[in-house]
Amino acid sequence: MDTASLRGAYDRLLDVAAGPDLGEAADGGWGADQILAHLLSVDASIAAAALGVIAGSRPTFDNRICLDTWNLNRIIAEHADRAALTDHVRRQAVLLCDIADLLSDEAASVPVPTLLVSNGELVLDQPVPLASLIDGLAEDHVPRHTQQLLDLIGHPHPVTASP
Repeated sequence: MDTASLRGAYDRLLDVAAGPDLGEAADGGWGADQILAHLLSVDASIAAAALGVIAGSRPTFDNRICLDTWNLNRIIAEHADRAALTDHVRRQAVLLCDIADLLSDEAASVPVPTLLVSNGELVLDQPVPLASLIDGLAEDHVPRHTQQLLDLIGHPHPVTASP
């Protein structure tokens, strides 16, 4: 697979994520840490599916765990700060792209049963070629979350009461 567009999408996202002015979502949605944790979860799940295809198993991709608040908070808690979280996203994006670069055309075309949920709505429930899962990250998923991060620039951080 050609991962140039995915690598480029991640370069843009990581440039934005490294910015100092990321606040909280005005609409009460995800902040930068939740977005980054979500990306880590999605990327790990798709990398696992790709490695499963290479191993000859029949992996599936279900993004619900990647949306789960408890799981996202667990991922965030495993990192010292946003810089560490961002660095982990960077390293994992490289790993995912490196795995995708190694896929044969046959492996990339293997259908992966896929369940995608967004904002509580079922978006997709059908097999998708592995290459389409990976390409979807570059074409939609990563740019969408980059825009979410851009939308956080200049929004104030929540005020936390002192103990």
